[in-house]
Amino acid sequence: MDRERIWTAALVVIGDEILSGRTQDKNVAEVATWLNQQGIRLAEVRVVPDDPMRIGDAVNALRSTNDYLITTGGIGPTHDDITIDSIAAAAGVPVIVHPEARKMLEDYYSSRGLELTEARLRMARVPEGAELIPNPTGGPPGVRFDNIFILAGIPNVAKAMLQALDGQLQGGRPMVSVTVGAFAAESEVADLLRETENAHPGAAIGSYPFTKDDRFGANFVIRSADGDLARTTGDALTERLREAGFEPIEGGI
Repeated sequence: MDRERIWTAALVVIGDEILSGRTQDKNVAEVATWLNQQGIRLAEVRVVPDDPMRIGDAVNALRSTNDYLITTGGIGPTHDDITIDSIAAAAGVPVIVHPEARKMLEDYYSSRGLELTEARLRMARVPEGAELIPNPTGGPPGVRFDNIFILAGIPNVAKAMLQALDGQLQGGRPMVSVTVGAFAAESEVADLLRETENAHPGAAIGSYPFTKDDRFGANFVIRSADGDLARTTGDALTERLREAGFEPIEGGI
């Protein structure tokens, strides 16, 4: 039987403010969840500064080793919003003003009694040959260039742009997760976890420790593209934990 095709994506988070700690990134989890719903696995995340060379190097490296690349941040109206220019330079194409994007911005600002200034017009610039990604929030659109999806850094806007892309990317089966928790130290169940995983090829078990009420425990997350296999493995792990003297907690803590 042929191995099932696994589709992958990488994410580049762009912004000095992320690296400085001034702003906490909230897009990684959103992007990962959305990708899984499309049957695509998030394979790698990089955070890079507002530096054209660093952005270009990351984009070229990751778009060539994954089916898709998503970027967040750096597409606003200010001088330090350089994502479009950096990606265009990395791809060896010029930057143009997209006529449809320009019209969207004209309508958007006109409806608010505002002028489309040169700074605002920057948000209509795209690498030549790019398409637009709708922005349901009403602001400037995102950009699709080849297998690169260029999104805003503002979390609710990035989320809206992702939702506008629902069903448009080719992918496989979504990963299914089943969580079983227990007040058990990881060192006490390490062999048990390994043996359960080995007995169920196609399922992976991750262990994530926690403390609650001064007690140590862990959540064990079983992941598989086969939902039945994930649930069967979860049932087997539950039974193994119970046999070892630990009371399983369905759904974890």
